Amino acid sequence: MNNIHIPCLQPCNPGLVAYICTEIIPRYAHFDKAHQEDHAWKVIAGSIELALKYEIDVDMAFTIAAYHDTGLTLGRELHHIHSGEILKADSNINHWFTAEQIAIMTEAIEDHRASNKHEPRSIYGKIVAEADRIIDSDITLRRTVQYGLKHLDNTDVEEHYVRFKKHLVEKYGDYGYLKLWLSLPSNETELAKIRALIKQEDALRANFMKIYSEETKE
Repeated sequence: MNNIHIPCLQPCNPGLVAYICTEIIPRYAHFDKAHQEDHAWKVIAGSIELALKYEIDVDMAFTIAAYHDTGLTLGRELHHIHSGEILKADSNINHWFTAEQIAIMTEAIEDHRASNKHEPRSIYGKIVAEADRIIDSDITLRRTVQYGLKHLDNTDVEEHYVRFKKHLVEKYGDYGYLKLWLSLPSNETELAKIRALIKQEDALRANFMKIYSEETKE
């Protein structure tokens, strides 16, 4: 457990924290570079911060964030659905939550994916979606390169760049599918930076080549 993130857990139930930190967070160590434990902690920290701001149940927000990508163990395509199923099937969670709360948390996890076309069904879904999108232009570019390197075998650097740019345009471009459901100035600022970079071909390629070289260095 990274001690940088421990303060964000102070408002949460200690027993719940102990269970999730011991049994759930370690699962992220087996996922790709973009979805390791550091990603889980960023989403947790962001979710708790937003839960306090909107005065909703902090334990629910923490739990949703902790489970939100656990379904990656069954593949990426339906990971949001599988993650909700993993939460719902975990009988240990019954120690801290009612059936109604678990249903709300399951829906929130299902709704967190950026490519979902519908608005999250509750404030909890909007919070985990927003926390999952905590946009940092540098991290976003690096994660995009890392994903291509992990999933595309026997692909040359130009093909990687084409995929890199295509993904950024489709997700973060002016008409991209990513939606910000809550108004967070930091996300809006960073999204604007990515959109501006997409429109500068030379700068975009230079950023890609720098990251690609760093990620493929022996």
